[in-house]
Parts: sequence; C-alpha cells; structure tokens
Amino acid sequence: MENALWDRLSVEVHALDSLVSAGRNVHALAVMREHAGLPTPSLHECVDLLDQRFTVLRQGPTSS
Repeated sequence: MENALWDRLSVEVHALDSLVSAGRNVHALAVMREHAGLPTPSLHECVDLLDQRFTVLRQGPTSS
C-alpha cells in the first residue's frame, strides 16, 4: 500500500489493522498521530489512511 503516513509508522504500529478490524477507529487515529513522528499528521491525513486500511482489510489477502 502506498501512503506516506503509513510508511512513517513503525512496524509495531502496523498492528493498527487489528484496531481497524475491530472498529476502534478513534483509538487507531490516536495511535497513528502518536507514533507518526514529526510533523504530526493532521486528523484528515489519519482519516484518509484509516479509510485506505479499512478498504485493504475488507478486500482480504491478495494472491501474488
């Protein structure tokens, strides 16, 4: 997935997928903003990433 904010997040924070899957969107947004480093991403950037992750997770694994 190509997203500058996603690339800024550490591998450990990629566990956000579990929060997104569980519908814990507010918690996921807070974790994104906390772990993205400086400059702190805007709420709009985080919501965009949340939408992208939700779409990716809904599609399920892709075969390569």
